[in-house]
Amino acid sequence: MSNKPTYVGGHNLLEDKTVLVTAAAGTGIGFATAVRCAEEGASGLVISDIHERRLGEAADKIEAETGVRPETVLCNVTKEDEVQAMFEFAVEKMGHVDVLMNNAGLGGYAKVVDMTDDQWNLVLDVTLNGCFRCTRTALKHMMPRGKGAIVNNASVLGWRAQEGQSHYAAAKAGVMALTRCAAIEAAEGNVRINCVAPSLAMHPFLEKVTPPGLLAELQKREAFGRGAEPWEISNVMVFLASDYSSYMTGEVLSVSSQRA
Repeated sequence: MSNKPTYVGGHNLLEDKTVLVTAAAGTGIGFATAVRCAEEGASGLVISDIHERRLGEAADKIEAETGVRPETVLCNVTKEDEVQAMFEFAVEKMGHVDVLMNNAGLGGYAKVVDMTDDQWNLVLDVTLNGCFRCTRTALKHMMPRGKGAIVNNASVLGWRAQEGQSHYAAAKAGVMALTRCAAIEAAEGNVRINCVAPSLAMHPFLEKVTPPGLLAELQKREAFGRGAEPWEISNVMVFLASDYSSYMTGEVLSVSSQRA
């Protein structure tokens, strides 16, 4: 079956909006989201990551592909002072932040019986606590302005079981719950918070943290017989950040082709 997706061009969904994208280095959803934001007409774009070299390379690639040069700032989302500094940088460069794309996350493979406290805590700290820290800081900026949108990145594993993924699944389920509860509070300030839950987005880094043969098996379970391209996830994130989803908040959208 030939089902390679055709790349969708921009439609200015983020025209006149400033955007901050976390975990935007590398080849995953964060980078693809930053590219999509540039292509969708964002008036300002700041990208962040923990890896300095990869962050610079990401900025170069985004500029080469879109003609837009994003501002870059290093940030470890497990450090509150760095999260604060990231937002201060974004506000300094763009004047304000209309959209936060929360992509930072960490996975891995470990069975519960073998998992260490350090393995558990690190995945939870990056994936769930990091999302909380960034969301909290964004709300302090957005709610007084009376507008804004936050889009979090979860996973279908927040709903479904998979061997070796207890820490990651628990973290992503937490991101879903955080999204729902924080959205009710943020509505008072006219700020929307939504979430995507991808099933399988294929990129090179994923292969480094996945046991041999597992990705091929997981792709077979998808209705199209393949994993998503990262930009297919980003398309939905851009929709949730845009005014096209103005009545949506506290929602978790499954971006998946898995059979029921």
